Amino acid sequence: MQTYTPNWTHVTEFVMVGFAGVHEARLLLFTLFLTMYLFTLVENLAIIMVVSLDHRLQRPMYFFLTHLSCLEIGYTSVTVPKMLAGFIGGDGDKNISYAGCLSQLYIFTFLGATECFLLAAMAYDRYVAICMPLRYEALVSWGTCIRLAGACWLVGFLTPMLPIYLMSQLTFCGSNVVDHFFCDASPLLALSCSDVTLKETTDLLVSLAVLLASSAVIAVSYGNIVWTLLHIRSAAERWKAFSTCAAHLTVVSLFYGTLFFMYVRTKVASSINFNKVVSVFYSIVTPMLNPLIYSLRNKEVKGALSRAISLRSWKGQ
Repeated sequence: MQTYTPNWTHVTEFVMVGFAGVHEARLLLFTLFLTMYLFTLVENLAIIMVVSLDHRLQRPMYFFLTHLSCLEIGYTSVTVPKMLAGFIGGDGDKNISYAGCLSQLYIFTFLGATECFLLAAMAYDRYVAICMPLRYEALVSWGTCIRLAGACWLVGFLTPMLPIYLMSQLTFCGSNVVDHFFCDASPLLALSCSDVTLKETTDLLVSLAVLLASSAVIAVSYGNIVWTLLHIRSAAERWKAFSTCAAHLTVVSLFYGTLFFMYVRTKVASSINFNKVVSVFYSIVTPMLNPLIYSLRNKEVKGALSRAISLRSWKGQ
């Protein structure tokens, strides 16, 4: 570990570089990311509104989907607005205080871990609904749903406590330029003057615990679902169920694949630009795709949206 030297200039704020290497295309990227962010907000708010207002959707599956939509709104809002300000604002808009940076990292990790656990709870819900339909109401009661959702939020909230505490104990001196579009652990560790071995090991173990535990539940649940679907006699029903599961697994695989790549490793050094692209997928693209895959392709949700739009049009006449 490096010893303290009085000549070090301790960092009180960081400068987010973002996508500085594509200066000529910054307006194009600003428009693209703004569109994706607004689309994410609109579709998730629509799901929350429709599920809350339509009594036909007062069921466990949609209960979990509203929680997922709340997570997606928070997950993107923690990082995207600051990134957008960096594209079109002045140099001051790229700055973030030391406390603000750690807060952003804490909230982002908290919401990301919560989403992992919530996706596992949703997979369990679908497993019981498809593989044990006669016991569904007993196994997935409203009390069970509330406890599962509460546990997801609680464990997600506790997940970043130790990693952020260890981050707060590191010394940052010299350069304060974070080569990323948000305060992620890896680019921050690259700026630390302290020995980051303990921090890296803790991040690895915490990431492994969250990702392996939740992905194991998802894998077992969907494995049993696929096994059950293979025994459906109707080819049309089997294909319909398979297409739905395939869409879910595509989004889950994209989300977990990028998370495993980014966080289940011990080295802070890697291709920075490639890391940014990967981060865009799990922090911006996946939150935009989840509502489309999980909800807006659903006939019941589309029907509820149509009824809500028709009712509003009728009242406006």
